[in-house]
Amino acid sequence: MTTRQRLCHISEVPDPGSRGFVLEREGEMLELFLVRKDQAVYAYQNSCPHTGSQLDWLPHQFLDIDSEFIQCATHAALFQIETGQCVSGPCAGERLTALKIVIEDEAVWLEMQANLFIEFAD
Repeated sequence: MTTRQRLCHISEVPDPGSRGFVLEREGEMLELFLVRKDQAVYAYQNSCPHTGSQLDWLPHQFLDIDSEFIQCATHAALFQIETGQCVSGPCAGERLTALKIVIEDEAVWLEMQANLFIEFAD
Protein backbone atom coordinates (compact mmCIF):
# COMPACT_ATOMS: atom_id res chain seq x y z
CA MET A 1 0.00 0.00 0.00
CA THR A 2 1.40 3.38 -1.02
CA THR A 3 0.85 6.43 1.17
CA ARG A 4 2.07 9.99 1.03
CA GLN A 5 3.63 12.30 3.60
CA ARG A 6 3.26 16.02 2.94
CA LEU A 7 6.62 17.77 3.19
CA CYS A 8 5.90 21.41 2.36
CA HIS A 9 4.43 23.91 -0.07
CA ILE A 10 6.56 24.28 -3.19
CA SER A 11 7.16 27.96 -2.39
CA GLU A 12 9.04 26.93 0.79
CA VAL A 13 11.90 25.62 -1.35
CA PRO A 14 13.74 28.47 -3.09
CA ASP A 15 14.64 28.13 -6.76
CA PRO A 16 17.54 27.43 -6.76
CA GLY A 17 17.76 26.18 -3.21
CA SER A 18 17.21 23.37 -0.77
CA ARG A 19 15.34 22.40 2.38
CA GLY A 20 15.92 19.58 4.85
CA PHE A 21 13.41 17.41 6.72
CA VAL A 22 13.45 14.80 9.47
CA LEU A 23 10.55 12.36 9.41
CA GLU A 24 9.58 9.62 11.80
CA ARG A 25 7.17 6.89 10.90
CA GLU A 26 6.50 3.97 13.21
CA GLY A 27 9.94 4.20 14.79
CA GLU A 28 11.84 4.65 11.52
CA MET A 29 13.70 7.93 11.11
CA LEU A 30 14.47 9.44 7.74
CA GLU A 31 16.53 12.56 7.14
CA LEU A 32 15.99 13.91 3.66
CA PHE A 33 16.23 17.08 1.64
CA LEU A 34 14.63 18.67 -1.37
CA VAL A 35 16.53 20.61 -4.01
CA ARG A 36 14.78 22.90 -6.44
CA LYS A 37 16.43 24.00 -9.66
CA ASP A 38 14.79 25.43 -12.78
CA GLN A 39 11.30 24.63 -11.42
CA ALA A 40 12.18 20.92 -10.96
CA VAL A 41 12.30 19.37 -7.47
CA TYR A 42 14.49 16.43 -6.41
CA ALA A 43 14.52 14.49 -3.12
CA TYR A 44 17.44 12.64 -1.55
CA GLN A 45 18.30 11.00 1.74
CA ASN A 46 20.55 13.24 3.81
CA SER A 47 23.41 10.78 3.87
CA CYS A 48 26.73 10.88 2.04
CA PRO A 49 27.46 7.59 0.22
CA HIS A 50 31.11 7.86 1.31
CA THR A 51 30.78 8.27 5.08
CA GLY A 52 27.05 8.20 5.85
CA SER A 53 27.34 11.68 7.36
CA GLN A 54 24.78 14.42 6.85
CA LEU A 55 25.37 16.60 3.83
CA ASP A 56 24.17 20.01 5.02
CA TRP A 57 26.53 22.75 6.23
CA LEU A 58 23.79 24.56 8.11
CA PRO A 59 20.09 23.74 8.35
CA HIS A 60 18.60 23.61 4.83
CA GLN A 61 21.91 24.42 3.10
CA PHE A 62 22.88 21.54 0.84
CA LEU A 63 24.17 23.41 -2.23
CA ASP A 64 27.56 24.80 -3.11
CA ILE A 65 28.07 28.57 -3.22
CA ASP A 66 26.96 28.78 -6.88
CA SER A 67 23.88 26.55 -6.34
CA GLU A 68 25.16 24.27 -9.12
CA PHE A 69 25.86 21.12 -7.07
CA ILE A 70 24.85 19.42 -3.85
CA GLN A 71 27.94 19.60 -1.62
CA CYS A 72 28.89 17.35 1.28
CA ALA A 73 29.81 19.31 4.40
CA THR A 74 32.23 16.61 5.57
CA HIS A 75 34.59 16.31 2.60
CA ALA A 76 33.25 18.73 -0.04
CA ALA A 77 32.19 16.04 -2.52
CA LEU A 78 29.98 17.45 -5.27
CA PHE A 79 26.83 15.73 -6.55
CA GLN A 80 24.73 16.55 -9.61
CA ILE A 81 21.39 17.98 -8.55
CA GLU A 82 19.41 16.15 -11.21
CA THR A 83 20.87 12.67 -10.66
CA GLY A 84 22.59 12.64 -7.26
CA GLN A 85 25.75 11.29 -8.89
CA CYS A 86 29.04 12.29 -7.28
CA VAL A 87 31.23 14.10 -9.80
CA SER A 88 34.04 15.18 -7.46
CA GLY A 89 35.43 13.86 -4.20
CA PRO A 90 36.22 10.52 -2.57
CA CYS A 91 32.91 8.95 -3.60
CA ALA A 92 33.14 9.91 -7.31
CA GLY A 93 30.83 7.73 -9.36
CA GLU A 94 28.56 6.86 -6.42
CA ARG A 95 25.07 8.33 -5.99
CA LEU A 96 22.91 9.82 -3.32
CA THR A 97 19.80 7.81 -2.50
CA ALA A 98 16.94 9.45 -4.40
CA LEU A 99 13.43 9.36 -2.96
CA LYS A 100 10.16 9.45 -4.84
CA ILE A 101 8.15 12.64 -4.51
CA VAL A 102 4.97 13.96 -6.09
CA ILE A 103 3.96 17.58 -6.50
CA GLU A 104 0.22 18.05 -6.32
CA ASP A 105 -1.68 21.33 -5.82
CA GLU A 106 1.70 23.02 -5.16
CA ALA A 107 2.44 20.71 -2.22
CA VAL A 108 5.44 18.37 -2.20
CA TRP A 109 4.61 14.84 -1.03
CA LEU A 110 6.98 11.98 -0.22
CA GLU A 111 5.70 8.62 -1.45
CA MET A 112 5.94 5.77 1.04
CA GLN A 113 4.99 2.13 0.90
CA ALA A 114 3.41 0.69 4.06
CA ASN A 115 6.00 1.41 6.76
CA LEU A 116 8.87 2.00 4.35
CA PHE A 117 10.13 5.02 2.48
CA ILE A 118 10.27 4.47 -1.28
CA GLU A 119 13.64 4.93 -2.91
CA PHE A 120 13.44 6.31 -6.42
CA ALA A 121 14.91 3.85 -8.88
CA ASP A 122 16.46 5.08 -12.12
